[in-house]
Amino acid sequence: MSTADVEAERSPSPSTSMSSDRRRYGDTVFSVLSVGSGLLIFLTLAAVAIFLTTESMPAVIASQEFSGTADFSLVDYALPLVFGTVLAAAIALVIAIPISVGIALFISHFAPRRMAAGLGYMIDLLAAVPSVVYGLWGGVWLVPKLEPLYVFLNTYLGWIPLFAGEPTAPMRNLASASVVLAVMVLPIITAVSREVFLQTPRLQEEAALALGATRWETIRTVVLPFGRGGVVAASMLGLGRALGETMAVLMILAPGATFSLHILEVGRHNSIAANIASKSAEASGVDMSLLIFTGLVLFVLTFVINAIARWIVARSGPRS
Repeated sequence: MSTADVEAERSPSPSTSMSSDRRRYGDTVFSVLSVGSGLLIFLTLAAVAIFLTTESMPAVIASQEFSGTADFSLVDYALPLVFGTVLAAAIALVIAIPISVGIALFISHFAPRRMAAGLGYMIDLLAAVPSVVYGLWGGVWLVPKLEPLYVFLNTYLGWIPLFAGEPTAPMRNLASASVVLAVMVLPIITAVSREVFLQTPRLQEEAALALGATRWETIRTVVLPFGRGGVVAASMLGLGRALGETMAVLMILAPGATFSLHILEVGRHNSIAANIASKSAEASGVDMSLLIFTGLVLFVLTFVINAIARWIVARSGPRS
């Protein structure tokens, strides 16, 4: 074979060269779109932060002029709202997490296949219900049904600060809002936990059963340790929705502005999102800037909680 023939075989054909150029062009376009999509998230986050910061400055300046040296009026206005927001979300998680994990375990390891599919569909459907529907359901139907329970808790467990005080009808208190929030975050926590539990290595479960472990012992020693990080992540997703929920809390809770732990009393608490929704239509000037400042506080609070959640998830990953 001559040298010319060898060089002809080594040189790419025109069709091969065009195909390679098209692949390189497609890779370039895909890379640009991917990087642009990632940068868009940061730009959007930065735009929201800049908007909240700049629009809340008039309230900060007015507060400093009023108080002389520090913004005590802003603190006095925002802290009770932060307290009510965090307390309602925390109670909702305490109610929702055990129920959600139990439902997820039942769907993933106990229910027959057809029943599990139906229950999974119902859980996903609950997540799509608008919050205003939950607010109507909670305010019209659930609040009267919870009144006997609140009276019982106040009568026999009133020595606990959460159940102390003087509950009055209608029970539009923080406890009722927290129960509705728990129902709203339950589908999110259940759906994510279910998918995590289904990813448990089958060989590890069979090994535990082969060693004589019962079904519960297998779940306790294999499934739950494996899905611990996923349950934490699901709980933080639910917490994010509970912190920012607006309409359901606004339609159920009788607003107040105190640091009281008496969740059965009416007119003691309020959340940041519900306060903004109730006052934004009539606010203007410094009042609107004050509401935007509370939105900035909620933005920072959510960011900090998500950062803590990422740290917890990283330390609570699946362990074999």
